[in-house]
Amino acid sequence: MKPRITVITLGVDDLERAVRFYRDGLGFPTDGIVGAEYAHGSVAFLDLEGGLKLALFPRASIAHDAGIPADLTDGSGRTEMTIGHNVGSPAEVDAVMALAMEAGATMVKPAQATFWGGYAGYFQCPDRHLWEVVWNPHWASPG
Repeated sequence: MKPRITVITLGVDDLERAVRFYRDGLGFPTDGIVGAEYAHGSVAFLDLEGGLKLALFPRASIAHDAGIPADLTDGSGRTEMTIGHNVGSPAEVDAVMALAMEAGATMVKPAQATFWGGYAGYFQCPDRHLWEVVWNPHWASPG
């Protein structure tokens, strides 16, 4: 696993309000909300310096995508944010997920094909931070 974070996803209550805040208020560049044609698919990606992306994703959609309960009171999962690690192929997703499990991570959602054409899985580090390992065929392969 290369020491790289490609996307930080913030869980939001109101996606349109969040886009207005970051795009219109703070001036972060974005193409706006995409994926609205999919249930739990609406998301906005904002471009940050150095190629990092900030994603805005409704908390309920994070929970749905990761396969965890939306209302967690026992600390077993988090929908406030996720850390994204993009890789160059589905095989790399599987390899990183296996490495994380060997290192002591907890499997949250095994890697699998996504509704939007990619391949991804979720794990939690020992401190329960939610990581998504992703191959996105619509983005350039990370170096």
